[in-house]
Parts: sequence; C-alpha cells; structure tokens
Amino acid sequence: MTVAAPPPAGPLKVGVSAPTFSVLITAYQVADYVGDAVASALSQTKPAHEVVVCDDGSTDDIEGALAPFRDEIVLVRQENRGVASARNTAAAAASGDFLAILDADDTYLPDRLAALGRLATERPDLEVLTTDAYLEVNGQVVRRAYTPSWTFPVDDQRSEILRRNFVFGLAAVRREVLLRGGGWDESFRFAEDWECWVRLLLNGSPVGCVVEPLARYRVREDSLSTNLVAMLEGEIKVLEKALTHPHIRPEEDLVARETIARLGKELAVGRLRDALRTRAVGVRRCAAGVATDRAAPLETRLKAVAAAVAPGTVGFLLNRRDRREWRGAGGTTVRA
Repeated sequence: MTVAAPPPAGPLKVGVSAPTFSVLITAYQVADYVGDAVASALSQTKPAHEVVVCDDGSTDDIEGALAPFRDEIVLVRQENRGVASARNTAAAAASGDFLAILDADDTYLPDRLAALGRLATERPDLEVLTTDAYLEVNGQVVRRAYTPSWTFPVDDQRSEILRRNFVFGLAAVRREVLLRGGGWDESFRFAEDWECWVRLLLNGSPVGCVVEPLARYRVREDSLSTNLVAMLEGEIKVLEKALTHPHIRPEEDLVARETIARLGKELAVGRLRDALRTRAVGVRRCAAGVATDRAAPLETRLKAVAAAVAPGTVGFLLNRRDRREWRGAGGTTVRA
C-alpha cells in the first residue's frame, strides 16, 4: 500500500484498534446511479459500520432504486437543500469513527475501506483520509485523480490547500473532528468540500492518502461545469472565508490572497466567455478588461482583443466548438 502523509508531529499511540467507517451517500435525482453506489459500499472487503443515504428531496424513483438495499442501509430524507446540508443530515444520523463520502453517481472499489482502515490504524494522528481514483467519462477511464502534474502534498499542507484543493473528494473524515469543526458550510453551493478541508486543515487536521486508485468517479454530462463562473465564484468565496479563520498565519494569508488574485483572472475570462456566448450587453467592455490585463497570458489577451473587435463572430465560434469540461475531484479538470 503506497501512502502519502505528512510525518507525525509526535509519538503515535501503539495498539490502536481499527476505526469504523460510516459511508455517507447524498442523493438528488440520481435514481439511475445510486444503486451502484450503495452496492459498492455494501460489498467492501472490510464492511462498513453502516451506509447512510440522505435523499435530498429527489422527485425521481429513488424508492425503487433503493428497494433492494432497504434492510441494509440507513435512509434519511429532507427537502432539497443542497449537498452540504444533505451531508450534514447524513452525518448526524451516522455513528462510525470516520465518515466516508460517496457521491451517489460514483463507486468504491472493493478494497477501499480496508485500505483506509489500515492507514487510519497505522497513522492514528491523521484526521482526513482519501485515496486515488479513476475518473470516467461515458464509461471510459480518462485519467487518475492524482498525476505527476497533480500530486498529493505531504509538506506544508496548510499553505497548499490554500493554493488548490488537493483532497480527492471521496474523502473520509473523523466524525468528532468534523462535527467539532462545524460540519459542511451550507451557505456554499459550489466548492463546499474545499471549504471544509481548508477549515479543518487550518484547525490543525493532517490529511493522508492511499495513492492507489480505489474508487471510480463518474463524470456525467450534467456534472460538467457549464457554470464555470459560479464554480470560480465559489472558490474565491472559500478563500475569502479562509482569510477570516482565527488560526491563519501571515504567510498563509499571503498564499490565499495570491490564489484569489489568480482565480479572479480566471473568473474575468469565464465571464467574458459567457458574455460572448449569450451576446450580453457590455461584452466589449469585458473583453477590453481582459485584453489590457498585463498579468494575463499573451494568448488570452490576444483572444480578448479579437472578442472586443468582433464579439459576434467570436461568440458564434465559441458556441460551435465549445469544449465542455468538469472541474473538481481534487481540483482536476476533465474535458469531454
């Protein structure tokens, strides 16, 4: 088992018993997929302590999808309030030592909980755990979550989490640590997982990773980030909140502000692309703002100049050859 984790801060407790894992599945309009997720959680070589499914106000046939598993899961329901709220509801119903996230359209490979359990036993100081995963588009594996260009850091995780969300999303977190830290922030509709990891890391929680692909993360058509602008706005909101964290250090404050500036430039480009696609009023002004930003890459500035001169033509070309992409799973990007 290949592991990446920061060195322990002090002596580790010997003879710690293996922790239990509650798998949390949040479901909204995923009746076609949730059965596969539940089946994968129930077929682990190291059984889960429990599998908790939170129906976040679905209107599809989730009852039928869950019927084969009804005696093997804990099912809770709520009106639709978003993934952060649904995870908090599932967490409140769970009792395992660790809460392991499983999105309803993804699956665990059979040894995932066993590997996380070994890591937690060997490193009882770790409070957030994750693994590598296969990313799939239309049933085909396109890459792994962690690559040579997107690594799991073991040094200065506090600063690195302010640069990028390096925690692959199907993570497991100690229940008492999560609840003490306030759970998932329900005011976030985008980047809610990153906000949680930022907060916990700044609270002092180290993160470990089994660097083996032990999950399958399905990138579906409706999970592609057509609303990249909202995603970037959410990411900036995460870092702006981090600036108010009582334990942020001066050097970390600087890192967060640098990342906000970088994301702000991406947001300006994203807003320009949206304006061009929809031929919105003020598109030339947006294009001029990007074109005159000397910190932007030259290629981006030249494209913005073209957009300012001929916004209709550029918008037509964007709509015709637009590449749909998904942004997430530890900050990775997948194009389909």
